[in-house]
Amino acid sequence: MSPGKLAADRLAPARVAGALRRRVRRRLGIGPRRPAGWVAGPPDFVGVGAQRAGTKWWYRLVCDHPTVEPAPGKEMHFFDEFCSRELAAKDVHAYHRLFPRRQGALTGEWTPRYMHDFWTPPLLAQAAPEARILVLLRDPWDRYLSGLAHEERVLRRELRRRRGPYLTAMVAGDALNRSLYHRQVVRLLENFDRSQVLFLQYEGCVRDPAAELRRTYEFLGLEDVTHVPATLTAKTGRSSARPDLPAAVREVAGRMITEDAHKVGELLPEIDLSLWPSLRTPPPSTSRDPARAAGVAS
Repeated sequence: MSPGKLAADRLAPARVAGALRRRVRRRLGIGPRRPAGWVAGPPDFVGVGAQRAGTKWWYRLVCDHPTVEPAPGKEMHFFDEFCSRELAAKDVHAYHRLFPRRQGALTGEWTPRYMHDFWTPPLLAQAAPEARILVLLRDPWDRYLSGLAHEERVLRRELRRRRGPYLTAMVAGDALNRSLYHRQVVRLLENFDRSQVLFLQYEGCVRDPAAELRRTYEFLGLEDVTHVPATLTAKTGRSSARPDLPAAVREVAGRMITEDAHKVGELLPEIDLSLWPSLRTPPPSTSRDPARAAGVAS
């Protein structure tokens, strides 16, 4: 086992404990502690997608800028529970308390499922109407396989139990829906002005990270857009093997993804479909997930 893997394994319990503490404080309406002179308020930016598309890497680069203050956690998942209850004024205030920052600094979060959950964009627009919205998209077929492998890894224990086939079917449907970007983008643009949303491609960020990061800094209104983080090309993430899909599943999923991706290309001219290899060739059945092997973040 590599030293990096050993270090990551040692840090895992601390990360889980930290996430649990943040969740408890959030449910109690307690904002994070902040130094004297800091203020809390609506996030200046919110990343909303997509899962398994390099968002951890890109959020870290955004927060490396000297005038950006990282949030207490990259993914707040604040709106998850509002699929079953109303968002009240006190909830909006609780969300704002999660974002302390020093005077003159920007802050924000990046929860990849916000774009996927149909109830979240209107709630986010209600809670943070002026926020800049960041979307990072990845080749939808690669994202589908990576997301499928990720969910199966997270739910490995549950999938081995009696209701394993039922959960497996749910995971498969969720992974595919997350790769059907068109409806998610339309829903997002129904709630935010087009000028408030920046669409990036993971493949473009890998090809020229400095140029895409400068574009991100400019979109956020940061002054020193020439800032270059020392970790510019140090992507994070775990490599995972692609699931071995049945031919019929591969054919149907590939067709749905291809049709949807072309709709995205028509809706968003800035998205370069030629950067997505799966649209040039039939989706492969199995092999190593190339982007995850290179370290794509969640």
